[in-house]
Amino acid sequence: MVHIRAGRERPGLLRQHLTAVRAAATVADADVEGGEVGSATIVFRPRTVRPGEYSFSIGTAGSCTLVLQTVLPPLLTATEPSLIRISGGTHNKAAPPVEFLGRTFLPLINRMGPTVVLRVERVGFYPRGGGTIEVQIIPTPRLRPITLLERGERRAHYAECFLAGIAKHVADRELAVIARRLSWSEDQLKIRGLSSEVGPGNTLSLTLEYEHLTEVFTGFGEPGRPAESVAEAAAREVREYLAHSSPVGPHLADQLLLPLALGGLTAFRTCAPTPHFESNCEVIAAFTGKRPRAQCDGDGYLVRPSGSS
Repeated sequence: MVHIRAGRERPGLLRQHLTAVRAAATVADADVEGGEVGSATIVFRPRTVRPGEYSFSIGTAGSCTLVLQTVLPPLLTATEPSLIRISGGTHNKAAPPVEFLGRTFLPLINRMGPTVVLRVERVGFYPRGGGTIEVQIIPTPRLRPITLLERGERRAHYAECFLAGIAKHVADRELAVIARRLSWSEDQLKIRGLSSEVGPGNTLSLTLEYEHLTEVFTGFGEPGRPAESVAEAAAREVREYLAHSSPVGPHLADQLLLPLALGGLTAFRTCAPTPHFESNCEVIAAFTGKRPRAQCDGDGYLVRPSGSS
């Protein structure tokens, strides 16, 4: 792989990406060249998948969930179960938080045949980190393909403001914006106070549960950013999702491309593809020779594996 993260402000491998590379090398018994912070080129030579019990430490607030999603695909169809512990950040901007993983992504993976159970031992916010997740993976011989074409009936929707070492008025202000922008009632607005020892940290999680899937949208508090801005951005994502009928939101669409390529999905409907979605398609095509196809389908896009009709 060359030109890794070339378009980012800090190109090349950061600590979380390096941990993901090393974790993949451990699970795949691989030789790696270029495995260092800042490297824009790596050579990765895998041998065979080795299920087992592993612990990986990022050493910073880098995303635990991104490291997990690196090693998860080969372990889903391994010969034996695995137990993975990862320490680092559990709530990071520009990475899927643990609520998304536990409520949105992993339930869909489990419908494909394996059993993946996520447990959050300790929350870790950026920039402090210190979080830990534990994931048990019971594999399946092969993924069972599913389709995601409709949301189905909406069963619940709610907002959760997570606070650690942050004043309560921040949660009150964020939830007031959600009540105003989304017309959600007081009983759908929840404050989740966490120990100040894991702070400071603040995220706003908006969950929409449907018959066929659950979507989670998250706003991340940052120093100097008003609480209202955090909530407005999260509410905007929900409103954009509700403006079309496709079940799969833009972030989940990115996450489902690899299971699609591995045979875990036959098709899913999503909103207009993002540049990140297109980049993922190109990477998958480079490694597999098959590029997922997205075709306009009413007010959304139908995504299928290459060569399907």
